[in-house]
Amino acid sequence: MGRSFANLHIKSKNLEKTVEALRELSDGHAKVLGKPNNEAEETKDVMYVSKSNENWISVLHDYFVWGTVKEIGKTLTRLIEEPVMTTGYMNEEIFELSFFENGDIQAERIFCEQWTRDEYEQLKEERLNDDYLRKALDIRNEDFEDLISITSPEKAVDKLSELIRMSLWSDSEWIPHEETLRKRFEKYEF
Repeated sequence: MGRSFANLHIKSKNLEKTVEALRELSDGHAKVLGKPNNEAEETKDVMYVSKSNENWISVLHDYFVWGTVKEIGKTLTRLIEEPVMTTGYMNEEIFELSFFENGDIQAERIFCEQWTRDEYEQLKEERLNDDYLRKALDIRNEDFEDLISITSPEKAVDKLSELIRMSLWSDSEWIPHEETLRKRFEKYEF
């Protein structure tokens, strides 16, 4: 078992609007965050939020893992009028990048070796839409072509982090152990 993480990123310049949408997500959609509806009022949701750069706001939560973060991103786009990017990195074998807008998946790319695709029989993109992906990421055609040709999940995370000028290597479980993440992310309780 290798390293894993999952996080989501809102393409927005408005931190206050994002925090309000996260509050609404926590209050009104507790089930998507792994809590039965009757527990929504009893426990607080802890999310870590960072204005990663001028275009992106990053969010970490302990329920974000490969397999759950996409549904959370999809739900969040119904609450905020901004594109949401989710990332899931599993055991150093898979890096899944998905974009949602208005509650629907717009584009997805899975970076992995062919043997991984063969091993995980159901592993395929929900919606390949490279034009949307390139535009949402706001990267040049040449850089995008370089990115989508990568099959190593680790190299894809590094390349994408470089292209969008923010580190995707982050997970809520890492915050107690990594000072750079503690400095970058602010804790919110909803």
